[in-house]
Order: sequence, then C-alpha cells, then structure tokens
Amino acid sequence: MDGTGNGSTRTGAVMEAIRRRISTREIAPGEKLPSIRGLARSMRVSPSTVVEAYDRLGAEGLIRSRPGSGFFVAGSLPLALSEVEPRADRAVDPFWVSRQSLDGGPEMLRPGCGWLPASWMPNAPIRRAMPALARADDALLSDYGATRGQLALRGLLARQFAIEGLEAGPEQILLTGSGTQAIDLVCRFLLQPGDAVLLDDPCYFNFQALLRAHRVKAVGVPMTPGGPDLAAFAQALEAHRPRLYVTNSAVHNPTGASLSPQAAHRVLTLAAAHDVTIVEDDIFADFEPEPSPRLAVLDGLRRVIRIGSFSKTLSASIRCGYVAARPDWIEGLIDLQVATNFGGPSPIAAGIVQGVLADGDYRKHLVNLRSRLARRRREATVSLAALGIRPWIDPRGGFTLWCRLPDGRDAADLTRRAWKEGMVLAPGNVFSLSQTVGEWMRFNVAQMADPAVLDRLRQVLFRSGN
Repeated sequence: MDGTGNGSTRTGAVMEAIRRRISTREIAPGEKLPSIRGLARSMRVSPSTVVEAYDRLGAEGLIRSRPGSGFFVAGSLPLALSEVEPRADRAVDPFWVSRQSLDGGPEMLRPGCGWLPASWMPNAPIRRAMPALARADDALLSDYGATRGQLALRGLLARQFAIEGLEAGPEQILLTGSGTQAIDLVCRFLLQPGDAVLLDDPCYFNFQALLRAHRVKAVGVPMTPGGPDLAAFAQALEAHRPRLYVTNSAVHNPTGASLSPQAAHRVLTLAAAHDVTIVEDDIFADFEPEPSPRLAVLDGLRRVIRIGSFSKTLSASIRCGYVAARPDWIEGLIDLQVATNFGGPSPIAAGIVQGVLADGDYRKHLVNLRSRLARRRREATVSLAALGIRPWIDPRGGFTLWCRLPDGRDAADLTRRAWKEGMVLAPGNVFSLSQTVGEWMRFNVAQMADPAVLDRLRQVLFRSGN
C-alpha cells in the first residue's frame, strides 16, 4: 500500500501524476489524457497499472471515459473537500456538546464529551470479529436484516438478562440501529403530541432534544444520589399525568448516581398507581462493578421497557441498540421500525457486536475498564479539587463526574471560553429542564489524561472570574 488509499505504490504514483497535471492545468478540463500504453511507457509501469489508475480517477469523478475515444478530464472538476467548522456562536443548548464534540477536529480536547477515547475500546476483538463476517454468505453482506434483528445476538442478550434475574426470551428483544433509535421508537409507539413525560433533572441532554422533536411536554424531577426525589416524583405524577418516565437507573448521566433499593420500590409503586410506563436506559450498566437495582428486573418488563446499546463500552462506530419489552409491545415496535428503517439494524453491525460480546477478551476488557476508570476518577477528583471544582458524589462506576464550579462561576460562559481555546466542555444547564444548575459541569475523566486539559481549564476558569 502507498498510504494514500490508492492501492499499490505504482497505481498511486500514476494517479498523483495525473492529479498534478490537472491541478496545474497542464491538462485542461475536457482535454484527452495520454493513452494507456503511452502513459505506461513514459512512467515505466504496466498498462494494467494505468488502467487501474484511470478507473479509480474515474470513480472519483476527476476523469471521464468515452468508449472508443479514450479518457478525458472531467468538464467540471469535483469540488475540493473540506469540513464545515462547528459554529461557536450557537446557543449553549442540549445540542451544543454533541455537535461540538462530534464535529471538532482531532486536535480538540474533549473533557465534555460522552464517550471513551478510541484507544480505550476493545479494538482487538472487533478486528477478530470482522474477518469471519467477510467470509459469510453473500446474503449477510448484501440483504436487509430481519425485522427483529440477528437471533444469535438477541439470544446472547437474553442469557445475560437471565443472569441478572430478568426473564426475557429472544422474542421479547428487538435490535435497533442505536440506543437513540430505540427510545425514538418507544416514543413513537406510546406518545402523542402534548403528552407529558417525566425526566430526571438533570438528565441526558438528548432525552430533552428527542422529546422536543416528538412535541411532548417534558417535566423535570430533581435527582438525588439515590434516584429521583420521591416527593417531587409523586407530585409530578399527580399534577401532570405523564405517560412515560425516562431514566438511567445505573450510573446516571450526568450525575453518576445509582438507584437505591428503596427508591426503586417506591418508583415502581407510584408508576403502577398512575399507569406510567418507565423507560430504563441501561447503556451504562457494564460500568458498574456490582449491579445496582434495576427497574426492569424488579418489574419483569410488565410496565418497564429496557433500552440499551453498545456504544459506550464496545464501539460508537458500530451502531446497534436494543429494546426489551412486553411481547405485544415488541410487535408494535417492529412495525414502526419497518416503517421508519425497513428492517432491523445492519446485519454486519449486529454480527460484529455478537462476535465481540462472545469473545472471552471482551469480559477481560470490561474488568480492566472498570479498574482503569476507578483510578482515573480518583486522579481527576484530586486534580479538579486543586482548581476548586468539587464532585457532587463519588460514583460507583462510569467515566463522568458531576461537579460544582468554584465561586459561582457560570458554566456556559466557561464553555464558550474553552471552545475558543480548543476544548469542549459540558455545562450543567444543557442537562437541566429547570435551568438551575448553571454552576455545574459534567467532566469525562477518561478524556482528561492529557495534562493540557487541566492547564487549559485553569486558564479559562480563572480568566472568566476577572
């Protein structure tokens, strides 16, 4: 390989020579290129090398083939490729962190993003899973997926659920394109515009954005270290008659809290009394050293829907999520997925996920990941404390710390200043319906190993206090 993605070194050299002649207008748009044999002689390569180079340049849209006449420079050359820079002047809202984290360049520091560094992911098991899929039947590589998703992966998930005490067969599990698509399907299935939905306050900011897209009313319930404030939860049920309550029971995003047994029991009791369905997003479950109470397990999927994905511990690039629910609800969700996505997730993505989850090294990866994150949480807590930034709690697992800034600092202002210095932060109010946590911020400890993060944070923190 020549390192440019052009195949062999000789083919790449021919392609670069033609690109150079076109860019300098030595050969103008519409003009004929040298013949295959003539160029092969002048560059001392085989005719087949030139044919391959011309074919690839044609695929790029740079040249055109005219049967019987040869190859010509395209009349209108392709536009130069360049990324659109993220807008720094947009509102610091629930989309701010996502768009700035996703679209920022590789040099951007990301202590505010919601995922682990690529080097922390189980890349070796992923690479081992790919060759087996490449040797699979043509149908796997080319056909649509089954409406429920790959049976082998659903069976593996069912066995994992059974270890927790959740009895749910593969027929009660629907694979989706992502965890976000899973909750979107549930909202489409159970909600009508104008319905009320309870959210923790603070909560994962994309819950708010998604509910806004469904034109429903989001109602916040204050979060405590052991789950939602139960008095406020009961009051919100009485006042707003919500259809859904959406939450993270384990390693709550952004606070890191985990549901206590007492809170779990009370939440289920209140939900049953007010006919509320609970959507339990379990995406952070594998970060816990020992599982905390799960609403889906206690309820048996009668009124609780479990959703999840593999983007946090396996790969955000291989998109695959799931819904576990009552069988009759699964049937309705399947119809919605067919209507909106025509089938389940990519069979290739599901096959990779199944191969990695079944790999013995993946379980070792999780053990090492929990230990590594525990160490990083301790180190980050000490480093942040030196700047006067204090965590709300010491989470049982995960990669986030929910912290109060010193001296009444405004997190949104700090975020704007940090962006100009090449760093993405996650200010508190993007997570809050009530907009009452302006002095708080979520930090991703796994993204803070680079000393430049704390140096830059110190600069913008104390500059913002002037």
